[in-house]
Amino acid sequence: MEAAAADYLARQGVKVIARNFRIRGGEIDLVCEEGNTIVFVEVRSRRRKDYGSAAESISWSKRKRLILAARGWLMRHGMRACRFDCVLFDGGRLTWIKNAFSADLD
Repeated sequence: MEAAAADYLARQGVKVIARNFRIRGGEIDLVCEEGNTIVFVEVRSRRRKDYGSAAESISWSKRKRLILAARGWLMRHGMRACRFDCVLFDGGRLTWIKNAFSADLD
């Protein structure tokens, strides 16, 4: 699903600059650039809704790990304006949520 999300974002004019960025305690599926903004993207998929939607699967603890990884990326590559997006696949349908959540990264 990450490859499909990266392809979709690229078609929307978003440049994918890293995939599966990891640090101890966190991972970001896609790190992208849109204009001067770094976009940290979480990709989630659900084929069935028995356990909730793809969006519902992004728990508070998952967001904390994303924020931790984002801090790590920004420390290595320089602080810049950033946002957290989600690309969700529910039953094969893709939804891109810009600014899915916010965090204080200072």
